[in-house]
Amino acid sequence: MEAHAEHTHHHHHHHHDEVEVNPATWSDPKRYAWLLGIIVPLAPFLGWGLVELTGFGGFWFLGPVLVFVVFPILDVVVGLDPSNPPDSVLKFLEQDRYYRWCTYLFIPIQYAGLIFACAEWGSGDLSLVESIGLALTMGVVGGIAINTAHELGHKREASEKWLSRVALAQTGYGHFFIEHNRGHHVRVATPEDPASSRLGESFWAFLPRTVAGSLRSAWGIEAARLDRLGSGRWTLRNDVLGAWAMTVVLFAALALAFGPIVLPYLVLQAVIGFSLLEVVNYLEHYGLLRQKREEGRYERCRPEHSWNSNNVASNVLLYHLQRHSDHHANPTRRYQALRHVDEAPQLPTGYAGMIVLAWFPPLWRRVMDPRLLAHYGGEVTRANIHPRRRAGVLGSYS
Repeated sequence: MEAHAEHTHHHHHHHHDEVEVNPATWSDPKRYAWLLGIIVPLAPFLGWGLVELTGFGGFWFLGPVLVFVVFPILDVVVGLDPSNPPDSVLKFLEQDRYYRWCTYLFIPIQYAGLIFACAEWGSGDLSLVESIGLALTMGVVGGIAINTAHELGHKREASEKWLSRVALAQTGYGHFFIEHNRGHHVRVATPEDPASSRLGESFWAFLPRTVAGSLRSAWGIEAARLDRLGSGRWTLRNDVLGAWAMTVVLFAALALAFGPIVLPYLVLQAVIGFSLLEVVNYLEHYGLLRQKREEGRYERCRPEHSWNSNNVASNVLLYHLQRHSDHHANPTRRYQALRHVDEAPQLPTGYAGMIVLAWFPPLWRRVMDPRLLAHYGGEVTRANIHPRRRAGVLGSYS
């Protein structure tokens, strides 16, 4: 009954867009925009083409320029799109295989790019700076690939889970798959979650904490699962070891094919890639806290526990990852059907721009701390505060 009351309340708010729509006649305005998601894995090829055309080696840096310069500008220029697909088409939208293929397509292009990059590094034709530029571009592709893996790893089909592991092999971050689904979604927006950043915690302090914490968490989750099966830990049935084995085999094959010179660049792009994932983790739940109920359990995760953004450009690039609130409420809901939720706190711009902001902690604090405080009606004690900063934070905001 309560759910029903909520639903009528919802209707009351959105009566204009809750008309029953025939799925056959409804068309998704963003349908073909999702193909833009493959611009990023195409970056090494686009960069090479531009270098060939212009003779300017700086184009090997195309990946970071696209994501950290072009997309933040597009977010501001193209603006917001809070519109939702009507309820009546959701099932139809979820079942449309076209959207699935948009994410599947990412992976062969990602791997073609990786092989191409190794061929370039191994050829000796690039200067050191150009090689590093290409490694940064591949790192950006790897980081966005973790996001593609995130979309696939939440799905029930075994084939999609397997594809998600393949997408993670490039960055050596296969353990993310385990920790995220069985760790982060349970503990999100609590001090126990290594992937939820805290008020007063800079990105640079968060990075080592989350990398170590998610690794420990993934290992613990797998160890517990193997114990239940009565199996030892040092086996390839251990998904953490299985995932890493995939990376070792991949890097070894590339080193054999193109020479050991590719290894330092492969390591560099992997670190850039997973750091890009972690900076996104940083901004998804910054300072947000699920309150504890009387019996000591946390309240269930609600839209208020994730920052949201409706900037179109980043949303198309990241398969609606920015509609993060709805994702936590409905983890298996496919990206094309994720909704804008009114109660969610909104970021001042899209993820692409927020990532750049996070690299500069004083700027980040100036923009985000007041927003977080406003979200909690000025009650700073309701936020997830970084323990080491607690005294300072309470001093300056109370």
